[in-house]
Amino acid sequence: MQVKGHAAIVTGGGSGLGAATARALATAGAKVAVLDVNIDGATKIAKEIGGLAVKCDVADAASGEAAVTEARAKHGPSRILINCAGIGPAARIVGKEGPMPLADFARVININLIGSFNMMRLCAADMGKLEALTDGERGVIVSTASVAAYEGQIGQAAYAASKGGIVSLVMPAAREFARAGIRVLAVAPGLFATPLLLGMPQQVQDSLAASVPFPARFGKPEEYASLVLHIIDNVMLNGEVIRLDGAIRMQPK
Repeated sequence: MQVKGHAAIVTGGGSGLGAATARALATAGAKVAVLDVNIDGATKIAKEIGGLAVKCDVADAASGEAAVTEARAKHGPSRILINCAGIGPAARIVGKEGPMPLADFARVININLIGSFNMMRLCAADMGKLEALTDGERGVIVSTASVAAYEGQIGQAAYAASKGGIVSLVMPAAREFARAGIRVLAVAPGLFATPLLLGMPQQVQDSLAASVPFPARFGKPEEYASLVLHIIDNVMLNGEVIRLDGAIRMQPK
């Protein structure tokens, strides 16, 4: 699919991977709706790229529906959905103060996994009604997994479980939507220079970056965005989770 002229929705678009992806899509000619629970961040990016800022809690059905409706009214139905909204708090299953509060685990699952599914179901419903493009294609959905889905570290039980769910969601969704010409994929980033990592002490950042085989640094959000653009362009990519990690394999801790 050629990006130019099509409507796109980016969740978590107010910062990090989402912001870089929103910029890349806009530069390629897409009409971008920047969704984020942080409306200030979304507004900043939307103004920068000439897009639409929409406040959205992806884990809430009503909020997701309202956001898709607002984006549709402004840009028309979206052919592109990029799910970048997510959180990654660290906590052991059983810590010094006892078991992890169940609500903490549920919050991560709700935002990362259920939120991605929520936006997928809403946008796919719109995509399926659109006129088919070349090769019968109607839309592309890319969610954000993580290498933690495969090598979750101690303290990442909730995060790894949420990202593992995204990995497992890709194939059944791709198979279901194949008849409608909607492709479904995910990217599994390694260590990327997002606000989460950049907020750590410099010594910790340097140690983490050195653990990446090559290149021995954090990934750049623009590199994630570049892969997303290639996925959109390459119609043969479907039903796959692509690791973007510099060959890192995470250690237990």
